[in-house]
Order: sequence, then C-alpha cells, then structure tokens
Amino acid sequence: MNCRVPRRASALLALLLAAVTLISLPPPVEAQQGTLRERIRERMAERREGRKSDAPPTDVSDAELASPGTHTGRLDVMGQTRRFMVHVPPGYRPGQPMPVVLAFHGGGGSMELQADDSRYGLISKSDSAGFIAVFPNGYSGLPGHHLATWNAGGCCGSARDSGSEDVAFVRALIGHLKQRLSVDAGRVYAIGMSNGGMMSHRLACDLSEQLAGIAAVAGTDATSTCQPRRPVSVLMIHALDDDHVLYQGGAGPKAFRDTSKVMDFVSVPETERRWVQRNQCSAATQPVLERPGATCVRHSGCADGVQVQLCTTETGGHSWPGSDRSRPGKEKPSQALDANDTIWAFFQSLPRR
Repeated sequence: MNCRVPRRASALLALLLAAVTLISLPPPVEAQQGTLRERIRERMAERREGRKSDAPPTDVSDAELASPGTHTGRLDVMGQTRRFMVHVPPGYRPGQPMPVVLAFHGGGGSMELQADDSRYGLISKSDSAGFIAVFPNGYSGLPGHHLATWNAGGCCGSARDSGSEDVAFVRALIGHLKQRLSVDAGRVYAIGMSNGGMMSHRLACDLSEQLAGIAAVAGTDATSTCQPRRPVSVLMIHALDDDHVLYQGGAGPKAFRDTSKVMDFVSVPETERRWVQRNQCSAATQPVLERPGATCVRHSGCADGVQVQLCTTETGGHSWPGSDRSRPGKEKPSQALDANDTIWAFFQSLPRR
C-alpha cells in the first residue's frame, strides 16, 4: 500500500527542514585578518574542511628531521616553547648544503596555514627549486598555538603587546637547523605574508648577518629603529588595491575593526625609501618586469652588491600573487605574477653571503 503525504503537509515539512538547516548552518567565514571573532570563524571553517587537526603534532627525532618530508619540532627559547615545521625536499642529500627559506605566516595565522600548499604553494616550490622550507609559528596564548602573531616592531597583536622574543626564536631556530641539516649558511632567506612580511623586515634589521635576503608580501616595515650590521637584499611585493596594509600607508577600513591590534602602517614607498637609504642604493630604478597588471623595478649601486626591488600588482588586494585560491569574500589574488617564482628568481640572483 502506498502512503502519500498531502501536498500541504509536504510543503510544511519542507519549510520545517529548511528552518532547521538554516539554524544549524555555521556563521559565514570572514577574512582571516579581521576581528578575533572573524578569525575564529575562519578557523572553524578550516576544521570543517579537514585542513587542520586539533591534535598536537608529533615531533620527529633529529635523524628523522634530516630525511625528506614535512616534519614538526619545537624549541625552548627564553622560557617559552616555540613550534615550527620543516619541509625537506626529495633532492636533499646529507653533506650537500641546501638553501633555507624561512616562511612567516600572517597575523592570526599559524605555521600550518603558511605550509598549506593549496594556499601558498611553498612546499611544491621547495620540491621543484630545491630548498628547505621552514614554517615557524608565531606567538599565541592559545593551547593549539593558532591565531598567532609576530612582534615585528609596531605590529601586531599579542606578540607585540607581550614583547615576544621572536628575533631570538628565529636566531635559535637557524642554529638548530644548521646543527641537524646540511644548510648553506650563505643562502638563508626570510619571506612572509602581511604581519609575517613585517617580521621579515625586522629580521633584515636585526639578523642581517645571517640572512642573504628577504621578501615581504603585503607587509611593510614596522620597525621604529633599524641598524643592520651589513647591507641585506630586500624584495617587496604589494598590490595597489590592498585594503589591509594600504599601499600609500595606513590600515585600511576593511583591515581590522580593532585598530589597537595593528598600527598606522608605513607606506610601500616609504619602506622602499628606507631600504634604499640603509643599503646605500641609487634612488634611480631600472625596470625588471613590465606586463599587464604588474611591474617590478630595481635600485642599482647598492652597497656590497645587494639589491632592493619592488614589485607592484594592480589588483589582488591583501593576498599572495599567483595563488589560485581566494579567501571567502575577498579579492582574487593577482595572476599577473607568481610570488613564489618571483621570490625565488630574486634570491637566485643574489650573491651567496
């Protein structure tokens, strides 16, 4: 016997099911660089997609660290336990020194986020180019060490407010890696996104003797004082329409609702001017790349053969150029240039320090 539900009852049942579905839907995911609530929403979305695990990572032994693959580790630095990830490419061979790229996540991010190949592609670039990719984790008071920030000087968040010893952490991390891996000490580089880019600028100021060059994406100089022990090469990549760290300076209206967690960001031109002065470069520029949507220029005549280079994209907002993945509700990253290719080509053009 067929049981048929009357049309009116069927429509009522459909409405009830729709209401239950709406109630159970998660809050919309906002930008990572927003308020704490917005960042937590994005983290929840990442968990639902299975991109993260709340289980603490298992640290590998020193012997395992020196084998190809992606590993996690921790260091005790000035009374705090600091975490990091290391990706050793398949081409790594003990006894054959390999370059190292330290990649710093943005404010409110984590080492897992920066190591997410679908977002940044750095692990794939490590494998194809042949460098050891290192993903340090910023300062976080949370049990899972997420929503972390970097003390880059004037920015950002709890790392800045607590006076987190992030430079000491990076110094110790470089030493730790040199003891356990075959590292080319003359080819150690720092790169970063947003607050991580600002951290790269600070490292160029405070650890210039250990770095052959830095690259900052969507992050300007946040230091109040900078006295590098030696000149250091600097690459900046920034979008004209960045709505977080504005190209002409300041925090954009869409950047943070709580501006006390950030700063009145230094402009891209001022950051460029500072590094030209510090590295004793010529104010004149030479074109390196000109194509629809992107330009790169280089300052010549810098001390010790270093370079200062600026790449500007017309669009892309606050993102990693070349990535094919947009943050929900945000500008699609510029495809006019690929940040990973541009950064690695810049590093390869530099002399070994």
